[in-house]
Amino acid sequence: MALPDFLNDLNDSQREAVLCTDGPSLVIAGAGSGKTRVLTYKIAYLLTQGVKPWEIMALTFTNKAAKEMKERIAALVGEENARYLRMGTFHSVFASILRHEANKIGYNSNYTIYDEADSRSLIKSIVKEMGLDDKVYKPADIHCRISDAKNHLITARAYAEDFEALQRDAVDGKPKTSSIYTEYARRLLQSNAMDFDDLLLNIWMLFKNDEQARLNYSGNFRYILVDEYQDTNHAQQEIVFQLTSVHNNICVVGDDAQSIYGFRGANIDNILNFQHLYAGAKLFKLEQNYRSTHSIVDAANSLIHKNERQIHKDVYSMGDEGEPIILTGLSSDREEAIFVSRNIRERMRKQGLSYSDFAILYRTNYQSRTFEEEFMKSAMPYRIYGGMSFYQRKEIKDIIAYFRLVVNPYDEEALERIINYPARGIGNTTLAKLHNAARDSNKNSWEILEQSDQAELDVNKGTMTKLTDFRNLIMTFAERLDKDDAYTLGKQIIRESGISNDIYSGKDPEQLSRQEHLEEFLASMQEFTEAAREQENPMGLTDFLQDVSLLSDREEEDGNSPKITLMTIHSAKGLEFPCVYVVGMEENIFPSPMSQGSLRELEEERRLLYVAITRAERYCHLTYAKMRFRYGRMEWDAPSRFLRDIDSKFMRFSSNDTAPAFRNHTPVTQQRSFAPRPMSMPKPASQSGTPLTRVQTAVRKTGTSVNCAFAVGDKVAHDRFGNGVITALEGDSGNTKATVRFDNAGTKQLLLKFAKLRKI
Repeated sequence: MALPDFLNDLNDSQREAVLCTDGPSLVIAGAGSGKTRVLTYKIAYLLTQGVKPWEIMALTFTNKAAKEMKERIAALVGEENARYLRMGTFHSVFASILRHEANKIGYNSNYTIYDEADSRSLIKSIVKEMGLDDKVYKPADIHCRISDAKNHLITARAYAEDFEALQRDAVDGKPKTSSIYTEYARRLLQSNAMDFDDLLLNIWMLFKNDEQARLNYSGNFRYILVDEYQDTNHAQQEIVFQLTSVHNNICVVGDDAQSIYGFRGANIDNILNFQHLYAGAKLFKLEQNYRSTHSIVDAANSLIHKNERQIHKDVYSMGDEGEPIILTGLSSDREEAIFVSRNIRERMRKQGLSYSDFAILYRTNYQSRTFEEEFMKSAMPYRIYGGMSFYQRKEIKDIIAYFRLVVNPYDEEALERIINYPARGIGNTTLAKLHNAARDSNKNSWEILEQSDQAELDVNKGTMTKLTDFRNLIMTFAERLDKDDAYTLGKQIIRESGISNDIYSGKDPEQLSRQEHLEEFLASMQEFTEAAREQENPMGLTDFLQDVSLLSDREEEDGNSPKITLMTIHSAKGLEFPCVYVVGMEENIFPSPMSQGSLRELEEERRLLYVAITRAERYCHLTYAKMRFRYGRMEWDAPSRFLRDIDSKFMRFSSNDTAPAFRNHTPVTQQRSFAPRPMSMPKPASQSGTPLTRVQTAVRKTGTSVNCAFAVGDKVAHDRFGNGVITALEGDSGNTKATVRFDNAGTKQLLLKFAKLRKI
């Protein structure tokens, strides 16, 4: 049979992978090498060779990917051929099979599927019914534990017999987790409902316990194809193995160098060990990158080759040589945002680029704050991809609502939002009574609280005490408005309201993210207060709130207008941009502190940086800040150890960078454990060329005295604004003001006794 003409669209490596149809095959697709094209063309080729559409199962990770692949296949072989393909996400394909086989596992075919909110609501009810403390047995945390068990194919019964799991729960102070899991599984079955994880667990159980069902499905599907195989978890890999038990015709496509979802349960061992699991599996490597320049590809290669556990490949580009990757060190996260903003405008002016050509990639969500603020001040349009604006996050809006109520107790919206947060026993019924009393007496809700009239509110003594305690709490804060600066009072509100205890009460990923956001918000208050003090501006909570309100109330831009994209690196996978800035390249951020001490997790962090760099088509710019506000103080961090993993011949150090250690390229590749981040007074960061063997930070002294005389023309350094030149001095010795023209932050007027300027 003649080969179809569409195969001429492929390069030699792609065509070789497509034409291999019999037996198991592994296609390792480097970044930008045409992975999706190989998968779609292989399915199209099978259809032209007489394979029936219903004999092919193609599994993806998103509905969008499945839809796009199906459309491409239809364009190659016709709509009729593509229509009957069994193609979709793991969950959607297996949910469909379970509809037909539900009776074999104790369900009806019309079962419902619980989303995350449904699952957590059920767990919350079970915790309450069992008389357990929901502050210990948080629904989100228990749901994560149950989900992890199911994705490792551990049923409730098996969990109850798993000594290690029971011991781990006991150590974590949650010994009743197994009982909750058992009841949760019973209630799901009783309700004829499955959660998302059940769609995997139950299909595996079906094939495990019903030999005929496994033979039927593995026999009917002659060809199994899996996209993004590096992202599969244990359950998905086991189910695919069951489905290929008859014909053994399986093709998986992926890139171990882009395996970055270990925290979601993805297991890189699935792709690394594929050839051991499937004896005789053929290996194909797609190594030509069609996306990026030579310099970007070579730099990314030099980085990822430092990983020990990988399937080696030499990705190359046939495109332009391109600019080397640029590395810039800035004084602070504030100067970092200012620098990136200016650099974007400069590239747009010189190279005719659009806002939509730029992406800012960061390791964690909280890093967006300084960039959002700077872009808003500079009237530069942006969007948060796959997330929400820093100031729109619930924990931040809760804190701001407290601030609003302290400043203006008649703010009804703020009062309603936080009167029972953290929970203090003031429920919706009481709140409704408060609103009704206010409406009937033509007053504001706060006025009713001020009167403390139990009869007018129609509440019992206990409830009235709770309302009075809340009122007194807010009034205590309000009394400090004219006495404390925004940072001092803001910290007091966050602590004494109970917000801090609530946010720091858990260790699940959701809680850890909220903790990071709280720390970043504290940093914003600290920065506002210090800047206001240095420049003799008002620095009270009212002034801070006004500043934040103007930022958080930004009007939405036209949805079709070009915008700078801000996103986490995890969200950026699969995307590409002409210009990419990877920011926050520091120890304690990238790699994540949670990865230190584990070679496996550290290598995933290195793969994450590889993904970030390979999103860039033409320009890639790395930045790090020497100082950030964290854990209630300003801290110095060493640049990320990963920066030494990039061969210096593919990197250019901008004039702002003052870390010559990177010029002496000393890879850090063999470290298997790293000291945890010190929480007490740490030692100064090394600026030598020796390898970084531990997280090194130092606290900047914050004395307000001026230890040396300054003169016009002096070159100076500032913790937040970076380097600059004094252009004017005025005032007496105790209140001398310096006008400083900073390299990136523009011109500022600063009080020397507060500014902490240093001659350079």
